[in-house]
Amino acid sequence: MKTSILAAGVALLALPALADTPVLTVYAGDYFTSEWGPGPAIEQGFEAFCGCDLQFSVGDLLPRLMLEGQETQADIVIGLTTDVLKRARETGVFGPHGQDLAALTLPIDWKDDTFIPFNWGHTAFVYDETKTPNPPKSFEDLRHLPEEVKVVIQDPRTSVSGLALVLWVKSVYGDQAGAFWADFAPHVLTVTKDWSESYGLFTDGEADMVLSFTTSPAYHMFAENDFTKKAAIFPEGHYFMAETVGKIAATDQPALADAFMAWVLSAEFQKMIPVANWSLPSALPQDQWPEGWSTLPLPEKVLFLSEDEAEALRESTIEEWRAALSQ
Repeated sequence: MKTSILAAGVALLALPALADTPVLTVYAGDYFTSEWGPGPAIEQGFEAFCGCDLQFSVGDLLPRLMLEGQETQADIVIGLTTDVLKRARETGVFGPHGQDLAALTLPIDWKDDTFIPFNWGHTAFVYDETKTPNPPKSFEDLRHLPEEVKVVIQDPRTSVSGLALVLWVKSVYGDQAGAFWADFAPHVLTVTKDWSESYGLFTDGEADMVLSFTTSPAYHMFAENDFTKKAAIFPEGHYFMAETVGKIAATDQPALADAFMAWVLSAEFQKMIPVANWSLPSALPQDQWPEGWSTLPLPEKVLFLSEDEAEALRESTIEEWRAALSQ
């Protein structure tokens, strides 16, 4: 794979000189290009061999693609999560990625010929062990938290992590999901539009727990040398989600787009993911993860809904959640 990627880079560099440097336009989520997001490292890494200018255009990905349709200016879209892929696919703007997926190291089988996962993780509730010495050890513990314990979560109508939460609850409780939400609702301090607002409330000490990911403690451990933040691991299982990358079928930079799609699966790209995106790499064996990452507690049981299953449940699970929290 590495040889083919380098060959692609050499081929691009060998193209006849152009008056302007070719531009690869990559649509990404708002967080992607922030100082703590992976965008800057990805841009620098790809431009080092592509002979091009990678330009991120950030925003709310799915609504933007649905609005623009075939008029989209993107060449690549990065950051769509597994739970929204059905709607993304139905826009009709994506083409086949054309890559060999043998290098994938996900805990699920992935055979999609359109979207490539570049990272993965599980939803989880994160707490500070100095403030919450007796965290929940199961979903039932979470459901019956002491009255004073407050949790901040994200809105499933505006947040992919919030959507993952309602699908996670549905995967665990099935027809009893509404009853879970009724019991849990008194512990919800507030519902935020996105993950960053929720996590900020938690780190500011406004909430005892926050809906986040099993890898969230890694940032505190390796960037801040803070080992007090933990993810509560539940025996009922944790909901799997991945972020993906897709190529726009009508791209006017097909060679660059193909080179980028191949590079996503390279060891160079994948080794950036833990420390730039604070998530798990999709195509890197565990023995090649950065030092310390293999010590992160991860769930033994993985819960996953296909894009068709997730879409079929989306509206009803959001309504169960909304009805319980509005009472």
